Order: sequence, then C-alpha cells, then structure tokens
Amino acid sequence: MNRPEQGRHLALTLLSVLAVASCQIEDAPVPPGSQTAARPAQPDAPTAQSAAIAQLDSLTVKGRAPKTGYSREQFGQAWTDDVNVAQGHNGCDTRNDILRRDLTVVTTKPGTRECVILTGVLDDPYTGRRIDFVRGEKTSPAVQIDHVVALSDAWQKGAAQWDRAKRTDFANDPANLQSTDGPTNQSKGAGDAATWLPPNKSYRCTYVSRQIDVKARYSLWVTEAEKQAMAQIVATC
Repeated sequence: MNRPEQGRHLALTLLSVLAVASCQIEDAPVPPGSQTAARPAQPDAPTAQSAAIAQLDSLTVKGRAPKTGYSREQFGQAWTDDVNVAQGHNGCDTRNDILRRDLTVVTTKPGTRECVILTGVLDDPYTGRRIDFVRGEKTSPAVQIDHVVALSDAWQKGAAQWDRAKRTDFANDPANLQSTDGPTNQSKGAGDAATWLPPNKSYRCTYVSRQIDVKARYSLWVTEAEKQAMAQIVATC
C-alpha cells in the first residue's frame, strides 16, 4: 500500500472509531440524580420586592388606637431570656444575643459562657457609620438595640389586645431587633415608616421590608399614611 492510500485508510478508520464512540456516549444511561439538569427551567422565585408588596397588601389598614395603658413593662422584663422565640432560653439575655449577632471583632467577658459582650465593632445599617462598642456605664449607650417595629407603635396597632407572654416574645424577637447608633435610636422613638426612616437611604428598603414582615407575622395593622410610606419605599427596592 502506497503512502496516500495508507493515509486515507487511517483516516477512515479513525472516523469509524469516533462515530461508534459518539453513539455509545449518546446511548449511555444517565446517572440517577443528573436527570434534573434536563428538566424545564422553573419560574424564578418571587423577588424580595414582590414578597414585601404582597405582605404589605395583606396588612389591615385602620387608624391608630389610643396609647392608653401603654408602658414598657407591658412587654415584660427588658431583654429577658425567658421567651419562646429564636435564641430564647439559651442562657444569655436578648441584648447580648443581638450584639453578638450584629457586631464583629467581638470579645466576651470570661466566665459568662461567651454571653456578655465586652467590645466589638458595629457597621451600623441605619447610619452607614462604623461604631466601636465598649461595654461600660458611660460607653454602652453608644450602641443601642432598636425595636424595628417600636413597642409603642405595636401597642397602638394590635399588641394591646395580646397577653403578656406574647408581648414579651415580641419585644425579644431577633427578627424585630437591630443594633444601631444610640442617638439615632433615640431620634426614632416610636416612629413608624410614615414618620421616621433610617438616615442611610440605601438601607431603607431592607428596614421597611423588615417592618412589613414583622407586622404580617404578628398580625399588626398599619395606618393609611404608614402603608403609603411603606409602598413608596418598597417600590424602590
């Protein structure tokens, strides 16, 4: 066989081998579990924005009830661990639980099972500032724990009808708590979304979405002005 014929023969042989291999690959069984890759794509999950809008639309709208009878004591002992919400009954008070969650570079007091926070750094979402936390009578107030839905606001929008145990759970629910700058927390007071929003505009969407979620889960109502303010913020998410 001369060289040209030999080359053609090798080329034909190689093509035959590749064709057989291709058929074997196409006919090979698909391993269990890998078949999901061939399924039609599922619709995208609802976006955070659409979920917040749906929750907001589910809230009852009516006027603010009188503040008659409200006091902080109506929501139980401040920062008690004796609650049936996340991190309840874990041997550490709620304030230190939230500081541990929100602060970085945390140090704790020896002998407290890493409960009592001595120092840490807060990247405050309400202001966008970085705040050094140092535990002490004069320094601890620099970082305070905000009730995202203020207790007084909750009292006037449904919580007055709850029993003491539910109000105590609400006051210590991590979903409704956020470490923030002390003066900023004081400026908020009992404001709702119609009267107060975080100075840091980039966090307002998250903040209002959290308020909506908390009010939905606890069946608290909103005023018309509050709903409009919430809707305007959520529309920008």
